[in-house]
Order: sequence, then structure tokens, then C-alpha cells
Amino acid sequence: MLLTGVTGFVGEALLQLMLREVPGVRVTVLVRPKGSTTAKSRVESLLKKPVFEGLESSVDRVAVLSGDLTDVPPLPTDLDAVVHCAGDVSFDPPVDEGFLTNVVGTRDLLARIRETGSDPHYVHISTAYVAGRRRGHIPEAAVDHDVDLEAELAWGLSQRRSIEHQSRSAFVLERERKKAEKTHSRAGLLTSASATEAARKEWVKTELVRVGTERARSLGWTDCYTFTKALGERVVEAYAAEQRRVSIVRPSIIESALQKPYPGWIEGFKMAEPLILAYGRGELPDMPGAADTIVDIVPVDHVVAAIVAVLAHPPQPGDPAYFHVSSGDRNPLTFGTLYQNVRDYFDAHPFTSGDRGAARLPEWRFPGSQTVERVLSTSERAFKVADYVLGHAPRSDRTRDLARKLDQQGRRLEFLRRYLGLYQEYAQAELQFSDGHTLALYRSMSEQDRATFAFDTAVVDWKVYLQEIHCPAVTAPIRRLDEVRAARKRPTATVKGLSDKPGIAAFFDMDGTLLSSNVIETYLWLRLRELSGTERFVELSRMAAKVPSLVQAERRERSAFLRSVYREYEGARLADLDAIADEDLTDHVLTRLSPDAVRKIRQHRAAGHRTVLITGAIRPLTRPLRPLFDHIEAAELAVDDQGVCTGYLSSSPLVGESRSAWMRGYAAEHGIDLAGSYGYADSHSDLPLLEAVGRPVAVRPDVPLYRHARRHRWTIEDWASSSSATRTLNPAGGRS
Repeated sequence: MLLTGVTGFVGEALLQLMLREVPGVRVTVLVRPKGSTTAKSRVESLLKKPVFEGLESSVDRVAVLSGDLTDVPPLPTDLDAVVHCAGDVSFDPPVDEGFLTNVVGTRDLLARIRETGSDPHYVHISTAYVAGRRRGHIPEAAVDHDVDLEAELAWGLSQRRSIEHQSRSAFVLERERKKAEKTHSRAGLLTSASATEAARKEWVKTELVRVGTERARSLGWTDCYTFTKALGERVVEAYAAEQRRVSIVRPSIIESALQKPYPGWIEGFKMAEPLILAYGRGELPDMPGAADTIVDIVPVDHVVAAIVAVLAHPPQPGDPAYFHVSSGDRNPLTFGTLYQNVRDYFDAHPFTSGDRGAARLPEWRFPGSQTVERVLSTSERAFKVADYVLGHAPRSDRTRDLARKLDQQGRRLEFLRRYLGLYQEYAQAELQFSDGHTLALYRSMSEQDRATFAFDTAVVDWKVYLQEIHCPAVTAPIRRLDEVRAARKRPTATVKGLSDKPGIAAFFDMDGTLLSSNVIETYLWLRLRELSGTERFVELSRMAAKVPSLVQAERRERSAFLRSVYREYEGARLADLDAIADEDLTDHVLTRLSPDAVRKIRQHRAAGHRTVLITGAIRPLTRPLRPLFDHIEAAELAVDDQGVCTGYLSSSPLVGESRSAWMRGYAAEHGIDLAGSYGYADSHSDLPLLEAVGRPVAVRPDVPLYRHARRHRWTIEDWASSSSATRTLNPAGGRS
């Protein structure tokens, strides 16, 4: 026999059952290479899984055919049977991918079967939900519809090109660009451009899913998955009309094994698992369906046992046979019963989260989809308001903690929105799949074969299955992961933990990273030293009045903000600023320097790394920090021929993307390996600096940088601010 989809859940279960219980069967598996991994290597890895334990002597009965459904290779000519398990099983695939896999792939496979010149029994694995949005009794027969297969196929395959074209329209690009620039303008226009392109690609993906779903529902199916599977059946039925032997097996919702290869065996998350896990976490507040609606679940071992039985009983040529492998007709499980059993399981075996104890389980009342939608929409609006407020809140540990909690809430709302869109059709489906043909097949088998290949779903005790088999199986890996997370301690950076490879540098931002200060504050440090008491009051009042406009300028473009501040130095003598920094401000600067920052810099120097300070602050303010760094790149005030500051800079300040550009030039000049180097910064405007190095560290980050760092798994450190006890701190650390 030929088997496709062997690396999937059903295909893997079927292969192990055939090797274990069908002596002498020879299986050729069609497997595509994956990256640099060959098809043969993938199958070898598959056969080493625990589920194939004890079958080592049977692996020589498995031959590998390298290929893909998008390019099916010639098939063996001595086939007795073909089982087509492969297909896109996502409920919301991009529309072109759904058609390619479920329709074109099936058609191309059948074309290759014709080329063999033989007539193997072709068993097509479909889904019971090809019935779509129908209601009531669903017979084991062809789905009644008059959809033009060729027209829909041509449309579906053309959508990527069409939507890619739309994504480059001014309407889409302007909208995404403005959003990206609003978020990333402080980091730089190229960073905004990169974010715009990423958003365009995400729009294409989302739109391909949306148009597929809408087209499917306009024709009476729940989603693109069931729509393309139904059209795939039309391809198979046309093949059967050529006097071919064809069987179509339609499982309902496939879940973990009841008995074989062992109770609870499952790989990956199927349809029910995300919902069960979210409920156990206390994150699924209610169900949009009715409590008495049937949820049709079938264990995977029943599905593959039924496939083997179907293989052994080919139909007459030209008369395709249909088999539902389902439970709802003779052993119905309702959503209400499912909920109660899952709740009882988590009551007895709750998820715990740190010191907070057991997760609080929501009480479902099944209020209907409109009520659930209304509550979700209200929560989404509240989230947007909270996110806006948090984005404008002062930076602090509490702000970051609130951001972390709000992000968790955002992910929960995203999950609920996706769940509501995908699953509510199934939660509201009033389908009753007849399995009379399947039951008749089961009863026609010998008593011994019924014991070996059991697929009578009426025997499933749902309480036992859910509470003692399925829920323990799907929660076990999550519990193990929680244990690992609980045991994991935040890594502490030490000299031992730093790379000792040559050519490494550590790049540091200053304001907000090393010092708890900002450019307005540091301006006042210098200028107020020159003024009398009355003049100081006047200057403080004048700057206080300008703060709101300066803050707005800083949010729009940091370089323009810095230039606005540095205009205030007009008329000051640069030599006087240097003298003030050396004589009066050194102690003041050092009191604002984080002890953790000093320790980190010393560790890098001890490891032989080049230490570099990159700041938009003016050069005089960095003078107290010279002993710490091998190089300081700061803003240079322009002066006239008398040494008086003009209010302008000698060159553009290093902010945003100009920092990363400077770093690349500095690295090339000094033989620095940026991929092995470190970067430390606190602000989203420093994103280019951090992305330029291989070891970025966000230090007490603002909310946008904090979120970016968490998404990309960057190191996040909270360097303590200086206290009065650190006023005598010597940053040089005794190094000459």
C-alpha cells in the first residue's frame, strides 16, 4: 500500500497499527523533504518514536518515496491500496494553500495512480464536516451541492497574486506606514519601513484567510478547510466514476487514543485541546454554543482501525463507499457534558501558577454567541484604552509589570477572538452523522478482528475518557513546562557568563540606562551652575513652560528634540561647560550612576571587551565617565572662533538608526564582531542599537521596548538606581 500524510497524527497512528497488526503488509510512504532533512531521514526519525517501540524488525517493510502533493513523483506499479491521509487540516488556511493541498494535491495523486496502469483500492480520508452548515441527519453519501469545481479552483489559486497586488496599493501601504511610523518613528524611518513591510505581509496572510472563509460560508460551508475538503471529494468521485474502487472515510473531531497504542496517546494540539487548556487556565469565560449541542469526538485509534477495516473491504468499481467514523448518532456527547467533565477534572487536578495557587475556573452558562460576542467586544475596547494609557505612563517597575499583565490579557483576548471566529460554527452545528455503514462493517468482522480493530464508538464512556484519559494526556506536557518555568531562575550576568572571544565590544546608552537622568535635566545641571539665585528661578520657570512641547517633540523625533534642547546652550562658553563638568558636576553625575551599570562595565573590561558609550548627550556631560570607557561617542556643540556655543551641533546627533550605522563603521574599523557583541539601552528609540548586536539587553526598558524584548526573548535587566550611599563611587574601578 501507499500511505500519504504519515508524519501527521492519523498517518502515524495508521502506520504503527498496520506494522503491528497486519503481518506481511508492505508500506510505501510519500514524504516530502523538509529543509536540509531528507524524506528518508524524516521517516527514520519517525520510526524511532516510542509509539513504534517493539517494531524494529518491521521497519524493513517501510519504503520511502520522496515527494510532495504539489509535485507527486511516479508511484510504484504494484500497489494494492492507497490511503490518502495528507491534507491541510487547519481550519483557517490561506485560501490558495487550502485549494493546493486539498484539491490540487488530491487530483495530482490520482493522476499518478492512473499512470501505474493498475486499480488499487483508493481510500480517501476526508472529514465528516464536509456537510458544512447543514442541520440534522447527515447520511454516509455524497454531499449534495452544485458548486462549479473548476471555477472555484481557478479563483482560489488566483487569490494570492490578487491580494499581493492589493497589498501594494496606496490605501493599504499608507495605512500601515502611518501606524508603523507612529510606533517606531523615534527609532528611525527605516525601522518604521521594516515594520510597514512586516505589517503588509501579515495583511496578505490575514486577507487570504478572510476571503477563503467568506467564500466558503457564502456557499454553505463553515470555513475554507471544510469547503476545500468537500471539493476534494468531488475530485475523488470523478475518479471513481472511471470504474475505480474508491472509499471515502470521514472522521469527525479526532482526539487522543482510547486504548491503542496506549490510552491518551496524542501528538500536537487538535481541535479541543486549546479550549481545554484555556479553560483550565481560567481564560475561557464561556461557550458560544448551546449546552445540549452535540460535540462529535472520536478517538484516533477508532479512526485508524476503521481505515484498516475499510481497506480490507473494497467496494464495487464505480460505486464509492462512504463511512462516517463518529460518535454523535449512537453515543452523543454534548457541550454541557463535556464542560462538566473537564471542570470536574480541573477541580481535582488544577493548574497552579506560582504562589497564586489554583487557577480560578470560569462557570459556563452557555448564554449564546451574541452575548459572548458582546462581552468580548467590550473587553477589547477596554484593552485598547488601557494600552493607550499605559503607553503614555511614566517609566517604572510598576509600569512594566502592568504592561506584562496587559500583554497577557491581550493574548487571551486574541485567543478568544480567534476561537470565537473559528469554533463557534462547530459549537452551534446541529449535525448528526449517521454511521450505519461503518457499524455494519464493524459487525461483519470476526470477533477476533473486532477485538484487534475496535471502532464501535458506542462503547466510549465519556466520563472515563475525558477525566481519566484525555485531559491527563493533554495537560501533562503543560504541567511539565510549568514545573520547568517554576524551577528556572532569572540568569545573573557574571564575568563567567560573558564571552571571552576576541573582538567583542559592549555598547552602552547613557541617559536612562547608566544614569537616571535625561537631556533636559542634564542641561539644567550645567546651566544653573552659571546663574545667580534669581536667574536660576527664571530659567527653571522658562524651561518648565517648555517641557510639554519638548515632550511632544521627543515623541515625534528624538533628533529634533535634542536640537531644541541644545539651542539653549547658545552663548555659553564650551571651556566653561567643561570646567563646570570637571569641578562641580562629577560627584553629581556619579551619584546618578547605577552601581549595577558600573559592575557590568567592569565585568566587560575584565573579560577583555572594548567598552563604548553612545549618547546623544553633549560631550562635557560625559567627562566624569571617561575612566569607564574605551571610547565615548557624544554630541559635539558647535562653537564660534571665540569658543562660544552657537546653539547648534557640529554634526547630527547619534539617535535611532544613526547609532547602528555608526556602530557598523566603528566595528569595521576596530575589528569588532557585532554578532558576538553586547548592547545595553532602555528606550524603544534605541531599538537599532540593540538590533545591531548579537546580545541585546534591555535595561529598565520603556513599555514598547519591554514588549519587543519579551517577544524576541532578549535579556531584560533591572539595574537599580543609585542611592545616597553611592555618592563616593569611583567609576574607574582602579584601572588606569
